[in-house]
Amino acid sequence: MKAQLRSINFNNYIRYIKLILILGDLLFLNLSYLVSFMIRYDHYDVFFTRDSQIFIFITNIFWLYLVYHFNEFTFNRTDAIEKSLSKTLRLILYLFLSLVTFSELFYFHNLNRMGFVTFFLNFIILTLIYRIVTIQFLRKLRKSGNNFRNAVIVGSEDIGIEIYNALTADLSQGYKILGYFDDTKSNTDIKTNYLGPIKNVFEYTMTHNVHEVYVALRDFSSVEIRQLITFCERNLIRIKFIPDYKLFKETNSVSIDFYGNVPVVSLREEPLEIPLNRLKKRFFDIFFSLLVIVFIFPWLFPILMVLVKLSSKGPIFFKQKRTGEGNKEFYCWKFRTMRMNSESDSKQASANDNRVTAIGRILRKTNLDEMPQFFNVLIGNMSVVGPRPHMVKHTNEYSELIDNYLVRHFARPGITGWAQTNGLRGETKNVERMAKRIEYDIWYIENWSFLLELKIIYFTIRNMFVGDKNAV
Repeated sequence: MKAQLRSINFNNYIRYIKLILILGDLLFLNLSYLVSFMIRYDHYDVFFTRDSQIFIFITNIFWLYLVYHFNEFTFNRTDAIEKSLSKTLRLILYLFLSLVTFSELFYFHNLNRMGFVTFFLNFIILTLIYRIVTIQFLRKLRKSGNNFRNAVIVGSEDIGIEIYNALTADLSQGYKILGYFDDTKSNTDIKTNYLGPIKNVFEYTMTHNVHEVYVALRDFSSVEIRQLITFCERNLIRIKFIPDYKLFKETNSVSIDFYGNVPVVSLREEPLEIPLNRLKKRFFDIFFSLLVIVFIFPWLFPILMVLVKLSSKGPIFFKQKRTGEGNKEFYCWKFRTMRMNSESDSKQASANDNRVTAIGRILRKTNLDEMPQFFNVLIGNMSVVGPRPHMVKHTNEYSELIDNYLVRHFARPGITGWAQTNGLRGETKNVERMAKRIEYDIWYIENWSFLLELKIIYFTIRNMFVGDKNAV
């Protein structure tokens, strides 16, 4: 009974936080609507008309439904902030589409198009700021020792150590690991208390205010599993099992789908396998490329073309066969940065490479040599952001040396990528450096989000001005 009362109090505390968040959302929703009228009409009279009141009432109802249906205020303590913000943006998009449909069906046009856009821009800005402040506040609260969860680990093998490291890496996640249970005391590097054999877990969790139990065992009988599950659920303790997928393959992300009633585990989660995400990314690629081609190319291209032509003899553009999505080959276009040579399709550029012209060195440092690839993006064989495409020779070579090398070809290659913004540009002098680049490429594929896309573009543009020591 003591454990039950403790858990109920803990859940009530969370409910108060959720209530505050919902009230804040409604405040910003109605404030955004009011401001949009002020911008459009310079007064609030129209806001108090019958149509406006009905519309804002429906808007509030829609938002409350979306928040409830998609469980918006359940923040996973271990999630990156970008994931929470991406979820919020998705809900705002659903609200936008719902209100557009409602307005057209019932002829509610109290806001013109500009007013409607202003309303949603205000709501997006205020809500995202509110989310960031809230998440940071919760993290600070947990870091100071409040709103934390006591947890124990059952098992001290590699997966037990990994879950311990994951839960204690950041104090703002709010986990306090009380110790671990195992039938033999571990000699490995798990830096927490040994609490005894597994049979002691039942008594310990009842007397030490344990909120969560993490089971990290490879050998565990079905009878023991059922006993532990039954015990935890009867005492309102959350139990979580850590499967060791690394028995099959090294991976940082998995996804579980159900084919009927059959659970199917994929060794990595790929957000871009979702058709809507692929559509969003492709739409953004076309939109961003057209912006660059229409507003930057007309004045920048002539300058760069003249400079390249004057730098050395040869064509202005350089095209090279590279491997893209699905391991298909395509021609990647660049401004020529080297003197004409016979090794351009087999040898990487290196620091102080005498093949690179003076102008070419500047173009490489600033990424301006990649500008023609926006046409590759528009055609569809590249994306603005993605794993950088490699020469066919290197694909053939490294796919034999690095087991998961070809995983990067699950995604469309990009003009810039997550690896490049993390200092992995330029020459890959050894297999270890290439393996590190592949690690970042696969992380991008497994963790894609629209906010991550914008983040990579921002850092790429910033590096164009501040420079990158690895660019050659």
